Amino acid sequence: MKTNRDPPKSKGLTVLRIVRRVFIYLFAVGIIIAALLFASSRTPDKSLFGYRYYTVLTPSMEPEYGVGDMVFVKIEKADKIKVGDVITFNPSSDSEAYLTHRVVEKLENYEGTGVTCFRTKGDANDSEDQFLIDEGRLIGRVSFSIPKLGYVVRFVQMRWYFVVPLIVLVFVFFKLMGMYLAPHEEEPEAEGEKEESSGEQSEPEPEPKEPDLGEGKNLTDNKL
Repeated sequence: MKTNRDPPKSKGLTVLRIVRRVFIYLFAVGIIIAALLFASSRTPDKSLFGYRYYTVLTPSMEPEYGVGDMVFVKIEKADKIKVGDVITFNPSSDSEAYLTHRVVEKLENYEGTGVTCFRTKGDANDSEDQFLIDEGRLIGRVSFSIPKLGYVVRFVQMRWYFVVPLIVLVFVFFKLMGMYLAPHEEEPEAEGEKEESSGEQSEPEPEPKEPDLGEGKNLTDNKL
C-alpha cells in the first residue's frame, strides 16, 4: 500500500541521481585536467601542448588577474612579444619564482648587445619594475586564465592525502542516500487486514431454509 511519503522520496531519488551524475562527470574532468597539469614539468623549456600554467600569488595584476587565478602561458620567443602583452618571466636567474606583468617597453638590441629586453609593470602597481627582463628569462605570453582554479590545484598538490579519502566519503554518501531513497516493496497484508483497511464488512451468509410443507399435509398420495 502506498503512503503519502512515497512521492517526496521518489523526487529526492531523482535529484540525487542527477547530482551524483554531475559530480561524477566533474570528477572525471578534474582528473583529466589534473593529469595534464601534473604531466608538465616546472622547468620553463618544457610545456604541455606549448603551454605552461602558473598560479597568481600577488594582486599586482588586478583587476585583469586576481590572486588564486590560474594563467596559461604560451611559450614564445622574444620577437613574438610586443608592447601591451602580459608575459611571464623569471625575474632572477638565482630564483625559481616567476612574475606575470605587462610589457610597457620593448628594447631590441639593447645597448648593442643583440639581446632583446623588456620593461614591465604590474597593472595595479604605481611604478614600473626596477629591472629589465632579457629574452633569456622570458617564459611566454599569457593566453587565457581561469579564475580561482589555482587555489584548487595548489590544494590538491599540497593536500592530496586529504583529497583522496574525501572523494571516497562522497561516493559512500551518494551510495547510502540512494539506498535510503530507493522505493521499498510493501509486504503482503493479511486478508483480514485488507478488509479492515478498505472499510468493507462482509455479512454472514444466510442458512439454507427447509421447504415449508404445511401442517397436516403428506407429500405422497394415499392409494386405495
